[in-house]
Amino acid sequence: TIEPGEIVGIVGTTGSGKATLINLLMRFYDGYSGEILVDGHNIKNFELSAYRDRIGFVQQEPMMFSDTIYNNIVYSNPAATVEQVIHAADVANAHGFIARQPDAYDTVLGERGVGVSGGEKQRVAVARALMNTPSVVFADEPSGSLDSQNKAELHRLFFDLRDKFGQTFVIVTHDAELASITDRNIQLRDGLII
Repeated sequence: TIEPGEIVGIVGTTGSGKATLINLLMRFYDGYSGEILVDGHNIKNFELSAYRDRIGFVQQEPMMFSDTIYNNIVYSNPAATVEQVIHAADVANAHGFIARQPDAYDTVLGERGVGVSGGEKQRVAVARALMNTPSVVFADEPSGSLDSQNKAELHRLFFDLRDKFGQTFVIVTHDAELASITDRNIQLRDGLII
């Protein structure tokens, strides 16, 4: 059971089932026995698009398109207003570096986000994940490829978002520093919670 507003780490060795658990929670897989409940409701009973609109996802290596920073953020909610995009970027602590780019939000990124640093890509990815004001944000090794300063900023961002907006975070991590500051950790081994 994960309570609303918790930041929970999913930890374990490679192959222990962490990615599978996240994929189940995000409904990438539906062929399983048992139930996964959100607010007491089986997630299989939600319309898939409605369910996915209420969750956010941040990858270890965020997918960036060869497009503007604006379009990279708005991708998860094409109907969003300019104000919503700027708000999401501001909340994700990305607005400052975006505003310093040559063309601000209209700056075109190269393939895989060439033109911004790893930490900046992660903040754009967090802004994208926040576009639908998700109740739950899933993150798969979000700080795995970041230097210590960017890791610390990303960790602080998760706690700031939780404290300001009440989001729940479920974070797959091998990062001992992140695991040490989560509200609690769920350890997996061979597909089982131990």
